[in-house]
Amino acid sequence: MAEKKKRVVVVGGGIAGSLLCKTFHKHHHVDFTLIDSKEYFEITWANLRSMVEPSFAKRTLINHHEYLPGASIITSDAIEIDEQHQVSTTSDRQIAFDYLVIATGHMGNHHVTISDRLRQFEADYEKIQSSNTILIVGGGPTGVELAGEIVVDFPAKKVKLVHRGSRLLEFISETAGKKVLDWLTARNVEVILGQSVDLDSSSDGVYSTSSGETIAADCHFKCTSEPIGSSWIKETILKDCLDDHGRLMVDEHLRVKGFANIFAIGDVTDVPELKQGYLAQKHALVVANNLKLLIEGGDEGKMVKYSPATSAMAVVSLGRREALAYIRCVTMIGRIPGLIKSKDLFVGKTRKQLGLKA
Repeated sequence: MAEKKKRVVVVGGGIAGSLLCKTFHKHHHVDFTLIDSKEYFEITWANLRSMVEPSFAKRTLINHHEYLPGASIITSDAIEIDEQHQVSTTSDRQIAFDYLVIATGHMGNHHVTISDRLRQFEADYEKIQSSNTILIVGGGPTGVELAGEIVVDFPAKKVKLVHRGSRLLEFISETAGKKVLDWLTARNVEVILGQSVDLDSSSDGVYSTSSGETIAADCHFKCTSEPIGSSWIKETILKDCLDDHGRLMVDEHLRVKGFANIFAIGDVTDVPELKQGYLAQKHALVVANNLKLLIEGGDEGKMVKYSPATSAMAVVSLGRREALAYIRCVTMIGRIPGLIKSKDLFVGKTRKQLGLKA
């Protein structure tokens, strides 16, 4: 009699969920299902390049079936996890599991199909191209990178960046924020710090700031953080496992606290570290090892422990050739750090991790 396969369900097909699924694809002892709200995996850190070059997105939007041929993939939102070890979806499906991994990250775009997402990038490009003055709200890595993409590809455009914090890139050093500020202002970007913008009250291209000032712009882009993708969990058996910030509390093995067969990875976890793509990938590999150990009947005491990143590390692209790198408290800006990321934005590397051509 054939051994019954263990049922692994992964909710969320972002950077962590997709890599985890890839490691289990064609595993002899696993029958896995991916549940995702969209039909594709998106290399999100390349989005800003796609806004100024829409054709770039054709390599960054990958249908789940392309890297998981023959896999069970359900394009729907998860809405329930019950005591019978089932996940329910908005498409009225109930999927039973022996092990569950939650990888829903942050709430992102709402485009279900690749064609719809490509149309959004085309629309963003047209908006940038047809505008003389562009307002960017948010001075974290997303806002800074978008400003860099626009001023490099459209140097005649006037870019205004408003950030509520006292400096740019607050998640890394003050020196890094100052270097980026100097880089942007040298390219005529107007940077306004210590203020926020009420986007809902804009009228005829005029926006009001928290200090009562007005900013005129032909269009705007909101580059502040999105909510954690955990609101649906509040109605499930895991509702008491969410912390005050809406993140799932996990142990050193990345298991949801109180549940031996449920794991969480990526931005949805309460792991005390920056929420970054390469760290989410590390989560995925740790859980992949732990799941394989459990599924194959190994000693639970030998499960891999995840060690949170203790120091910040970041490479912030500044257009196509330059970047700012902050590694081990050392800050560099210009062409040399640009060689690390800015040309291809790690797209080729990420595709290869999924078994695809770069």
